Amino acid sequence: MASEAVIPRADRRMHRARQATLLSLATGVWATVLLPAVGLTREPDTSRVAFGAVGICAFAAAQTAVLYAAVTPWLAQRWRRRAQLGLAAVAALTVPLAAPVAAGAWPTWAWIGAALVGMAPLLFGLPGAAAVAAGTLLVSAGVAWWTGGSVVRYVVVTGGVGVAVAAVNWLQVWFWGLLVEARQGQAAQAQLAAAKERLRFASDVHDVLGHHLTVIALKAELAARLAPVDAERSGREAAEVQRLAAAALAEVRETVHGYRAVDLGEQLAAVAEVLRSCGVRCTVQPPPAEVPQPAASELAAVLREAGTNVLRHSRADWCRIRVDREEKVATMTVVNDGADDRGPDEHSHGLRGLADRLAAVGGELRVHRQDVVFTLEVTVPVSS
Repeated sequence: MASEAVIPRADRRMHRARQATLLSLATGVWATVLLPAVGLTREPDTSRVAFGAVGICAFAAAQTAVLYAAVTPWLAQRWRRRAQLGLAAVAALTVPLAAPVAAGAWPTWAWIGAALVGMAPLLFGLPGAAAVAAGTLLVSAGVAWWTGGSVVRYVVVTGGVGVAVAAVNWLQVWFWGLLVEARQGQAAQAQLAAAKERLRFASDVHDVLGHHLTVIALKAELAARLAPVDAERSGREAAEVQRLAAAALAEVRETVHGYRAVDLGEQLAAVAEVLRSCGVRCTVQPPPAEVPQPAASELAAVLREAGTNVLRHSRADWCRIRVDREEKVATMTVVNDGADDRGPDEHSHGLRGLADRLAAVGGELRVHRQDVVFTLEVTVPVSS
């Protein structure tokens, strides 16, 4: 069964894979319902038909709930247990409701038993599934004896068809579990990379400050000791402390600036890759000439916000990103087809904050919506 860890619900490719898995499983479920329903057409007693139809429909609904839980990792465990208990209760009720339908003419309950055997691998491990299969076969044989049907026929249908359905269901859910684990592994890898980068930054800052602060502390202590006996030398030591502090501050600023430096090309590639990994067709046209660092930082900030908006606030199928540079202006345009009433607009907090930030450096942010196409255009001045 798929891992119960939460995966991002907004991940488009996982969402589509889950829908495909759920649809495939549901198709198998409803196919197994059609075969017991054949017995309804062969039963002359209308009351038995009515009771049988209720039992078969309730069983199909309970199966659907269990299948949904099997491919929904973020579902709380209590809902999983309720779905499983519901299936067990409904399966027990199908014996008096559906077993007498077309007794002797059609193995109605045998097909329900086959569906139960097919569901077992989604609920339990191999020992538990084997126990459920054995119990279901006994019940099927008992139903055949009770209704006057062929015991061999009932057992063959329940066991043979049930094992085939179990194999198909298990294989599909196994593949889904692999997808979930792979996506969780990617997320963990990204978190690990971020943690390593933070540790590297902390180490660099420690290396820069450690030596300077140690010397500053010793110099300050020496200046304090010399103050009563040698004021002139104490003043020189205090001046040296001031110089060392200024040098340490300059080195820290230089270190931080190195981390803040933005490679706009890398940012464009990273955002495009994230969008593509979530199922959005993304094309990028990089700038024809290098964008200076101050302008690149502003464009990168807008690019990250735009990419986030496409993923969180839209259902875009495609996105186009273009960066142009003229003599004194750099322009970035982000266009996607995911605009809807829930999406960001010119009043969005994130876009409004970016507009204020750009205005402070002489830039401008504009948005435009036409039907489902949302366009964001940014211009920033480029220093010569």
